[in-house]
Amino acid sequence: MTTTETGPAAQPAPAGTPDEGRPPRSRHGLRALLVRLHFYAGVFVAPFLFVAALTGLLYAFTPQFDQLLHGDLLTVERVAGTPRPLAEQIEAARAAHPEGALASVVTPPGPEDTTRVVFSLPELGDKQHTVFVDPYTAGVRGELTTWWGATPLTTWLDDFHRSLHLGERGTLYSELAASWLWVVAAGGLVLWIGRSRGRRAATARGVLLPDRRVTGVRRTRSLHAATGVWLALGLFFLSATGLTWSQYAGTRFDQAVDAVRGQAPVLDTRLPGAEPDRGGGGHAGHGGGSGGAATAGPADFGAALRTARDAGLDGTVVVTPPAGEGTAWTVAQSDDVWPVRYDSVAVDAAAGEVTDRTRWADHPLAAKLSKLGVQAHMGVLFGIVNQKVLAAVAVGLMCVMFWGYRMWWQRRPTRDDGRAAFGRPPARGAWRSLPLPVLLVGAPAVAAVGWALPLLGHQEHPDQLRGSRLHRDAAAGEPGHGHP
Repeated sequence: MTTTETGPAAQPAPAGTPDEGRPPRSRHGLRALLVRLHFYAGVFVAPFLFVAALTGLLYAFTPQFDQLLHGDLLTVERVAGTPRPLAEQIEAARAAHPEGALASVVTPPGPEDTTRVVFSLPELGDKQHTVFVDPYTAGVRGELTTWWGATPLTTWLDDFHRSLHLGERGTLYSELAASWLWVVAAGGLVLWIGRSRGRRAATARGVLLPDRRVTGVRRTRSLHAATGVWLALGLFFLSATGLTWSQYAGTRFDQAVDAVRGQAPVLDTRLPGAEPDRGGGGHAGHGGGSGGAATAGPADFGAALRTARDAGLDGTVVVTPPAGEGTAWTVAQSDDVWPVRYDSVAVDAAAGEVTDRTRWADHPLAAKLSKLGVQAHMGVLFGIVNQKVLAAVAVGLMCVMFWGYRMWWQRRPTRDDGRAAFGRPPARGAWRSLPLPVLLVGAPAVAAVGWALPLLGHQEHPDQLRGSRLHRDAAAGEPGHGHP
């Protein structure tokens, strides 16, 4: 409220009375703040979201792209008979590719797929040479330079989505987009539901369907908002799962998971009676050490695989040789399609015994949700259905952003000399009209979100986060976002 004087000489307002220019505190101040936040976040973050949606759309269909480009390597010509022994397939791959050390072998995911024999070479850095072998004839189909099992095309699209091929600095774009995506989606959802209740019948139809009775900017707003409601759940999911594997917010997520003891169990690859391996075991998929890999032969791979099969590891598995003296072989299930199978065993190939085992069923809930979330984010968890859902969300998000900018342009004010270039932004100072309880609760909440998501409100210098996910992955030999 504003105090006014009717006498000839107006006296100053009493202490503690709001200034005449400041609006009174009410729940309407929260809506005004959301309008302003949604507007500016949408205007400035939408370009990053558009690029992330477009590159993510392309990445989601990499299995189909790979099949078009490399189908002759990834699949066999004819499924016939019983697969040849693994040792024979590895010998054929070694004959075709005599350079490098045997890093790992990936058994075929399905009867129509080829066996992948992976060789590491120092000059390739974190990449490998993968030889594709027909399991039924032991004939070599060809070879590719791969990155953590990904083909060159998948690798290129993965880096394009994560960093636009701009290196570590480029990863900031995708994390910025993921950090703000949920804010924009939540703000728009609250604004539209509140508006629908006030102006249209408070029914599901009024919220979920655009109003075709209106025209101009109101029609654009209706399309923008109603489509956003349908996309909201998918946008929240993509934001959350993307942030768990991001550079800076991913570090905060790991700290939270560590605090609740939610990390996945680690396979112990030490052989009984051996000293602790300072170098660590190889990564389940492509090995890491050179000591065991340099001496491992085709027959040893076959023996390790047989022991793991006897222990119950079925489906496609990755067989990795020991990282050094005193360490065991690693055989890990790699079935990413639901229902997933991620058990792994440490194998003493010489003795034919399993020395340690981790079971997917024993993973903490936080570890399971993180793993499954990233797999669904990549479009592999539910196969083609997963890909179609991601495509629909990506295309829908790009449409919502188009309508948002169109609405901004349609709202540009009329002037005597023509129209302004852009629409008028919401009024400033909305936070001053927020109710005090909202301020008291909101201030610490915003501080907590700012800590969890560093790129949401400010950017820390990379040297301040040397423990970030990206730096720890590089040190440990782990892949980036696309291959957790």
